[in-house]
Amino acid sequence: MSPLVDFFFARLAAAPAVLVQVHSTEGSAPRDAGAWMAIFADSYLGTIGGGHLEHQAIARAHELLAGQGDEVPEIMRMALGPSLGQCCGGVVHLSLQRVSAASLPALRLRLDAQRMPVALFGGGHVGHALAELLARLPVALHWIDSREGIFPAALPAHVLCEHSEPVQAAVASLAPGSHVLIMSFSHAEDLDVLAQCLTRQRQRGDLPFIGLIGSKTKWATFRHRLEARGFSAEELAHVTCPIGVPGIEGKEPEVIAVAVAAQLLQARQSKPSSAA
Repeated sequence: MSPLVDFFFARLAAAPAVLVQVHSTEGSAPRDAGAWMAIFADSYLGTIGGGHLEHQAIARAHELLAGQGDEVPEIMRMALGPSLGQCCGGVVHLSLQRVSAASLPALRLRLDAQRMPVALFGGGHVGHALAELLARLPVALHWIDSREGIFPAALPAHVLCEHSEPVQAAVASLAPGSHVLIMSFSHAEDLDVLAQCLTRQRQRGDLPFIGLIGSKTKWATFRHRLEARGFSAEELAHVTCPIGVPGIEGKEPEVIAVAVAAQLLQARQSKPSSAA
């Protein structure tokens, strides 16, 4: 869980709240579906976009808290036009649900379901910088290395660390829909992991992004070796190498991590989002 979710759950264990979540949007909207905030009797945390939209949601949440209603969610339709003083012009459908400590198990599943599954192979300098960054994003990270003693002692609950020897054996257990990043300590391991990912993609088609760290020269060498293993040009076209959004210069681990994380966020979007 993220620090915000952890704080929400800690507060919820002591007092009820209303969870306000963007259920769906039409046209331009300040936040996408899944964005949430929690309203307690004396405070709130998170945001669904601010402005009068948020003000009205908070007011309705306080009404729900003051009542004795059950935990069945209700849907509010909010048109973001002149009446709300917001010029987005779209429509936001909000889900408001009274929640309590008894809701915690279901809420853990609900909020975690919004995280993009990412599999990171490699615990080197770039791997550590990237894992630290991804832990702060809406990502469920599965971090794998063949070496023992690589992972930090303290990590958030949504980061799963796995020691796998051989490292490519972990590919079979990756969550469906995983975005895979390959950056192990050796080219031999990188090649084995990549080959196993391509095999899984051939069989199941459930790895939407396979990224390999390295130069164009490294990819040219890997391409020849993978072709010799029987992978087609169409299958190899599914691999992104080098990784990271273009235009970000620098070889420092932190710089590479930012470029790669930005590329993942781009890949996560099924359609362009509109800002307020």
